[in-house]
Amino acid sequence: MKSFTKILTVALIGSTFLVAPVLAAKVPAGVNLAADQTFTYRALDEHSSIDPQIVEDVSGSEIVRDLFEGLLNQDGDGNLVPGVAESWEASNGNLTYTFKLRKDAKWSNGDPVTANDFVYSWQRLADPQTASPYAWFMEIMSLENAKDIIAGDKEPSELGVSAPDDYTLVVNLTAPLPYFAAMTTHASTFPSPQKVVEEFGTAWTKPENIVSNGAYVLTEHVPNERLVRERNPNYWNDSETVIEKVTVLVINSDDAALTRYLAGELDRTEIPSGQYPRLKKEFPNQAISFPRLCNYYYTFNLSDSGPEAFKDVRVRKALAYSLDRSVVTEQVLKGGQFEAFTFTPAATANFTVPDVAWGKMSQAERDAKAKELIAEAGYGNGGKPLAFELLYNTSEGHKKIATVAAQMWKQKLGVDVTLANQEWKVFLETRGNQNFELARGAWCGDYNEASTMLDLLTTPSGYNDGKYSNAEVDKLMSDAKTAADASANYTKVEEILAQDMPVIPVYHYTGVYMLNEAIVGSWPVGNVEQNWYSRDLYKVAK
Repeated sequence: MKSFTKILTVALIGSTFLVAPVLAAKVPAGVNLAADQTFTYRALDEHSSIDPQIVEDVSGSEIVRDLFEGLLNQDGDGNLVPGVAESWEASNGNLTYTFKLRKDAKWSNGDPVTANDFVYSWQRLADPQTASPYAWFMEIMSLENAKDIIAGDKEPSELGVSAPDDYTLVVNLTAPLPYFAAMTTHASTFPSPQKVVEEFGTAWTKPENIVSNGAYVLTEHVPNERLVRERNPNYWNDSETVIEKVTVLVINSDDAALTRYLAGELDRTEIPSGQYPRLKKEFPNQAISFPRLCNYYYTFNLSDSGPEAFKDVRVRKALAYSLDRSVVTEQVLKGGQFEAFTFTPAATANFTVPDVAWGKMSQAERDAKAKELIAEAGYGNGGKPLAFELLYNTSEGHKKIATVAAQMWKQKLGVDVTLANQEWKVFLETRGNQNFELARGAWCGDYNEASTMLDLLTTPSGYNDGKYSNAEVDKLMSDAKTAADASANYTKVEEILAQDMPVIPVYHYTGVYMLNEAIVGSWPVGNVEQNWYSRDLYKVAK
């Protein structure tokens, strides 16, 4: 996308970046603000955590971006803008990054935010003692010694990050990543207060204990019900923050959430599957759809605990080919989603979706090939029975898609599929421990570059839950980090995935929301990563 191309081009020059602080709500002259400056939105499930080094899901990261602030932020189009860092510089051929921190950044208890806070937090992320599900991100960021620290072979203090003074952070990399600065917008890289973490342990994120450095502070948390954050008077740019209070309500039912939105209880909620066309007609200024940097897929358990049938690539291809994505996108979802035949979405910056062979077939051709492949493998109609369980996290939308997939596989291939659902945190644990056969997967990019998607399917990835392993894929992705132009590597990886079919790509996301029209002008629809910040929002009077 244009926004990331600009970032990448400048980064390759290796000069200093000084960006105007386009942070916080910029209310145009003449705008009449509403008296009620609150923002209430819905989450499907309880978030995984609000500890920056532990959080692993989208809903939790949304909260973390309000409570904490990292080195850099994004504007409404995904461009990098200052956060705690006022400027940054790439040198030594993009192997060294130096961030200059603002001196007015404070924790919510009034203590200054310093470079040492970032050193501590990044070491904490990589430290095996933390058991962070996102520790691998330090390795993906190519920090010196990250791989060995995560493996327990080196001490966290040896991580390639240092603070020569309180307001200078120096990062040393093992690969010259031109997009490294963009990776610091990810929640896992945000600072955590060392004194508070060490005093309260895992309880440090409770409202009565937490200390944070973002535009908001945590004031209430009722697990599986709601979380409330309110303006932080010690935030360095609090004077330009408009929204006073943000509340997220956990509502497990899509339809119940829509009902509460229409009753005026919510300012934002996801549109239930299939209802976007109707709602767009009824509420043209509230129903929105736009591309996201996210994919939806099913992952095969290829570990020793997985079904024997899935070890046969012909079975995997048959299941992938026979799934009619147009039915999912056009008849089930109806929100502008894109059929997926590659893992990486077209919305990814500087990425051209390759024409993989199976994606160019008609659905009739794919169905015919699927029947041929499963027969060759000795399963399905006329062969050995094939039955497996399809696991997804509880959601009406996921259930609808799984039901359609199961019906297609039964009708076309004679396969018996049992559907199973689990609450979000249980689902993550089950999938992460390979206690599944076929499971729903979805990934939203941590930064806008193809590696954020494709690294997921490398052998060491912390979220390679199916345990797919291909040495050529690993090498291509490793070589991509030092390539002047990695596009050929990414194309080749997608081609290998099309041959190995370790996952079944289903669709690429759109953001499909009902959004209170009083705030729609502030929502970052131009940012495919959807890194939004409540401090950038405001409500206008109706």
